[in-house]
Amino acid sequence: MEALTQALLKFRDERNWSQFHTLRNLIVSLNLEAAELLELTQWKNDSEMAALSADNAAHEALSDECADILLYLLLIAENAGIDLETAAHNKLAKNAAKYPVEKSYGSSRKYTQLDDNE
Repeated sequence: MEALTQALLKFRDERNWSQFHTLRNLIVSLNLEAAELLELTQWKNDSEMAALSADNAAHEALSDECADILLYLLLIAENAGIDLETAAHNKLAKNAAKYPVEKSYGSSRKYTQLDDNE
């Protein structure tokens, strides 16, 4: 991830775009890109979504939007001084504590509802 971040920063700096990359602007941009990813699902059912990988143009659009999201996330992390790998491992550990296998296996319930007997 570090090599990708450095390549991204080089790309940004060559274009003098860091002046626009405030934390707020980056977070807004990330959400706009996430909305573009969501737009690819509009009016599609689950089977149509599953078939996206077989359609080259659709798969490329999906890949591009995922890449845009990743790139903005890397810029946010760099701007905010977040080590994404460490943050992800820490969050995974927190989630493991909130969602123990014996209570959450096969359930889509939020951790606050895992003790409900419904």
